[in-house]
Amino acid sequence: MADRLAWVIGSGFGSGLSPVAPGTAGSAAAGAIFYVIMLLPLAVWHYFLPLYVVALLSVIGLAVGVWATGRMSTEANPDPGAAVWDEFVGMWITCLPVAVFWEALQPYWIALPFLVFRVLDIVKPWPCRRLERLHGGWGIMLDDVAAGVWGGLAIFVLLAALLVMAGPG
Repeated sequence: MADRLAWVIGSGFGSGLSPVAPGTAGSAAAGAIFYVIMLLPLAVWHYFLPLYVVALLSVIGLAVGVWATGRMSTEANPDPGAAVWDEFVGMWITCLPVAVFWEALQPYWIALPFLVFRVLDIVKPWPCRRLERLHGGWGIMLDDVAAGVWGGLAIFVLLAALLVMAGPG
């Protein structure tokens, strides 16, 4: 039962079973979940609450992901292609600045973190490649967390610059 639950979570609720580009499919699914969260009509949905929700989702997602992807990992296949929960968490981390600026953005801005995260996940800037070498779920998850942090920083700087250039109002 635990192995099945690990596969459901670790495979990103099945998005990692995509025959073509499972990491991209997982990132897209994570982006869709982020978008739905941002559209929730909560009465108290203002200021930094979206940031807190996505940050909490990322932290819990990391903890669950280390367990789930670790159970999917084997000696013969230490990072199975179907294990895309790392893309979920990395994508959510990259989306954090969009959550901060959500009220000033159009919904299509979700495409920017998706593109930035996918590039960084493929290129693997420092320390992503080094973190990828860690054992089990830690290696699977932490390289994408690092890519998500790089992506989040890039998105934050870009959005802050664009909003400053746009001026008040």
